[in-house]
Amino acid sequence: MSKEFEIAREFEVDASPEEVWDAITTGTGGWLWPSEFEPREGGAGPFGSTIVNWDPPHRFTVRSEDVGFPTQSLNQLDHTIEPREEGRSAWVRYVHSGIFTDDWDNQYDGASKHTDFYLHTLREYVTHFAGRPVAFATLNGPEASTAADAFAAVGRALGLADDTAGGARIQARGPEGRPLDAVVDFRNPYFIGLRTDHALIRFFGRNHWGAPVGISVHDFAPDADAKHNELAWQNWLNGVFNA
Repeated sequence: MSKEFEIAREFEVDASPEEVWDAITTGTGGWLWPSEFEPREGGAGPFGSTIVNWDPPHRFTVRSEDVGFPTQSLNQLDHTIEPREEGRSAWVRYVHSGIFTDDWDNQYDGASKHTDFYLHTLREYVTHFAGRPVAFATLNGPEASTAADAFAAVGRALGLADDTAGGARIQARGPEGRPLDAVVDFRNPYFIGLRTDHALIRFFGRNHWGAPVGISVHDFAPDADAKHNELAWQNWLNGVFNA
């Protein structure tokens, strides 16, 4: 049965309102996936969406009434950005709303938990990598990565102890066994975020919602190669599950 939902978050970030606006609306793949917006009210956005509010750098709303997913019929993302500390930082209110048409509890739980991770990644991006060119790659694990304990296996493959928490500096085991000096910038049972000097590497435990484990790589190195990153991490993820 169809039912409305709303997921609201507020946070402060050490970046100007203009930097936050650019991060949200330019869609380079620096913290989310690449996307394009026609910069005006009524303009076109990704996935058949329409821009409802375009008031830089204060208000941005994008709405889709033809989402294209069997479990959702309406989707809206609303961002309000206010200056703090004479414009040197920003306060952001984010509201994700819409209608789920099936599997409401599971869909809402997944969307809510993903929201926290995505917005954390936004803060990491504007704090450490804002405005830098990026090579974006994303990939999913094999069918075996939908198992209930799949994400725990990802943590072990990275070399993380069970008690390794956010803020820890580690040397992870990356593709082809090479060491990866990183900060664990986010960790809970559903997601892991690693930040290196040149990249944000995100691990998604989507097995908790019946989907494969996923990885995205936001690489800001001058010689970054998105396809190479995709293939390297795909092989790594397949190896975790002997696929």
